[in-house]
Amino acid sequence: MDTKIFNNYIEILKEELIPALGCTEPIAIAYAAAKAREILGCFPEKAVLECSGNIVKNVKSVAVPNAGGLTGLRASMLAGLVGGKAANQLEVLAEMTPEHIITVKNLLDSNFCEVRLLATDINLHLLLHLMAKDEYVTVEIKHTHINISKIEKNGQVIYQNAADNDKHLGTFTDRTSLTVEGIYNFANTVPLEKVCDLIAKQIDYNMCIAEEGLQGDYGINIGRTLLDIGHDEPVRTKIKAYAAAASEARMSGCGLPVVTNSGSGNQGIATSIPVIVYAREHDLPEEKLYRGLLFSNLLTIHQKTLIGRLSAFCGAVSASCSSGAAITYLEGGTLEQINQTISNTLANVPGIVCDGAKPSCAAKIASCLDASYMSHVLAMNGKHYQAGNGIVKDDVEETIAAVGRIAHNGMRATDTEIIKIMLES
Repeated sequence: MDTKIFNNYIEILKEELIPALGCTEPIAIAYAAAKAREILGCFPEKAVLECSGNIVKNVKSVAVPNAGGLTGLRASMLAGLVGGKAANQLEVLAEMTPEHIITVKNLLDSNFCEVRLLATDINLHLLLHLMAKDEYVTVEIKHTHINISKIEKNGQVIYQNAADNDKHLGTFTDRTSLTVEGIYNFANTVPLEKVCDLIAKQIDYNMCIAEEGLQGDYGINIGRTLLDIGHDEPVRTKIKAYAAAASEARMSGCGLPVVTNSGSGNQGIATSIPVIVYAREHDLPEEKLYRGLLFSNLLTIHQKTLIGRLSAFCGAVSASCSSGAAITYLEGGTLEQINQTISNTLANVPGIVCDGAKPSCAAKIASCLDASYMSHVLAMNGKHYQAGNGIVKDDVEETIAAVGRIAHNGMRATDTEIIKIMLES
């Protein structure tokens, strides 16, 4: 494998496998608020949040982490203002206290903060304005959850991200070298000492919240219910149950971090937990597990690069497709069988919409994992959908690109309508 591409893959993993506490859209707001308060130098007298429709969608119904079950845009902003530490980035609310929660609740009942819909073509975009006496600060975040593109204080630009622009070029390592075959070769050959810390943290964090989700009382307890009824296929059931439980705990405000993928904790969960559970249930060596996780993570990143961070397309599809293909990899499947697993999944469940972050995301993860596991079984038995079956193409890269095109371009109107419906209630 070309050394430049090899090193590129390692940098991509470092950029995308990042710990986060709670759903990343509320966290983006909390981070902006904490940073703005830090720049202002005091607690503000007034706060105004402007955010894109996709952020509204992904904050409206999900619990803000460590905030006593509070949900919504204003709660996310206030949590960041009151108890956030900007230096902690995606774990900005890790140090919230009961006293902070009381303060947030009191401020929610006042006219302290205002929320507006931001007119923007960028799906992940927010502006946070703080005012105190004659001082005012604006923090702008675009494209990724902690990518501050600009900070203004008293009308003067005091920080601007020179690499940032409306197409988000230059802020990430080049992704054009990502291919299924390249990912397969990388997973087979990379010296694990170069990536083991990243993968070990993902295993530790994501399985920890899965166990918490199974033991605690979160949402409708989907993970525990699946385990109770799924005795006929224990491995398939555990894969779904553990991943769903982790998601449900996270969506319900659990104070445990996860290692994200492509800016999403749920995608990090669906990418990793099925691979971990499968490897452990089959007593596979640690090296094989690590290589399977490398494959799964990079495949999710590859798919999401074409789709984008936020869209009307449910990220559980991409992440579950990746973990299903990684299970084929773990079982010793050929590259052709891995490609068939991917195509089988994308022939089945590419149309699931994203209607925001909330506890029922766990059910979507379980459904997508059921589809991807079936796709794995079919591929290992020589069964796969041929080119021309709907969006399936001859080349797996073309199939992945077709799904990216549907999600990024074709579902824009769908996204707008979903946001309108959500704002009605």
